[in-house]
Amino acid sequence: MQILWPPRDGEITDAELERAYDYPADLDRPWVQVNFVSSVDGAVAVDGQSAGLGNPADKKVFALGRDLADVVLVGAGTAKSERYHGIKAGEVRAERRARLGLAPIPPIAVVTARGSITPDSPLLTDSTVRPIVITTSSAPADRRAALADAGADVVVAGETEVDLAVALRALGERGLLRVNCEGGPTLFGDLIAADLVDELCVTIAPKLVGGEAGRIAHGAVAPPRDMALVSALHYESALLLRYQRVR
Repeated sequence: MQILWPPRDGEITDAELERAYDYPADLDRPWVQVNFVSSVDGAVAVDGQSAGLGNPADKKVFALGRDLADVVLVGAGTAKSERYHGIKAGEVRAERRARLGLAPIPPIAVVTARGSITPDSPLLTDSTVRPIVITTSSAPADRRAALADAGADVVVAGETEVDLAVALRALGERGLLRVNCEGGPTLFGDLIAADLVDELCVTIAPKLVGGEAGRIAHGAVAPPRDMALVSALHYESALLLRYQRVR
């Protein structure tokens, strides 16, 4: 990978990449960093999965996002379609997390208004840290109880729709301030609508997909949110861009 912005010649080192993608120091509230890959014509997936758009550099940044996070936030639909399971020790760099004072493994927090994650989901059965299920008071009580019995930390945030501001406060109360959101588009759209996105890391894959693939965000219409480019890298013909919210 090479740096385009800020201008500088040469390959980026692992240490520079970590500094570029790290969270602000001394956070006093949850900081939401959203990660996506998109084709040049705006498609978010190929055959329903984002893997068809990835490349080695994008995979490296995706893994770095997990290395640097206190918690991985994901929508239930994406967790199901991408076959999520709990993060394993070998999937994050122990040295990096120890050096940064982070827990050995970040939990996954799944957003599901109806509590649609089942107790036999790999997110619960194939996890070494307690997952978090963020749901609503309208989700069936027996479903919420079953998830809690299966080991989930069940957070009720809202009545019929998940109130993401309440959800983030709950994560903050658990000391989880570095929030790495891995999608999907509905969750991202809801975060935009609530003006809760602090940073977007997006890889532009050099592919034309066409078809009926969705875009990286959709949902309620919201005022445009101003963002500032803070870094741009390229790998072969792919661009890896980082934008931060202008507040």
